[in-house]
Amino acid sequence: MSPFIGRLDDIGHDGMQIVRDMVTIFTIYHFKTEIIVASVRHPLHVIEAAKSGAQVATIPFNVIEKMFSHPLTDAGLAKFMSDWKQVPK
Repeated sequence: MSPFIGRLDDIGHDGMQIVRDMVTIFTIYHFKTEIIVASVRHPLHVIEAAKSGAQVATIPFNVIEKMFSHPLTDAGLAKFMSDWKQVPK
């Protein structure tokens, strides 16, 4: 099963809730089904897909890039590099 969560969100549904419901239903009834979370739009979709128990997520490259950057990490790294330049050689 492959719910397109971003598209569901676009039309007013909670795409990730549908994934959670699918996982619950398939588990209760022992349906041998894998869930492929599609139409991922942002890093939180990836985290929620993993937490929900989905087996696969199709993640666009731009979302993967966003997962490797965070404003606080960027600010912390810039501060560290600035401090490092002040250390006597």
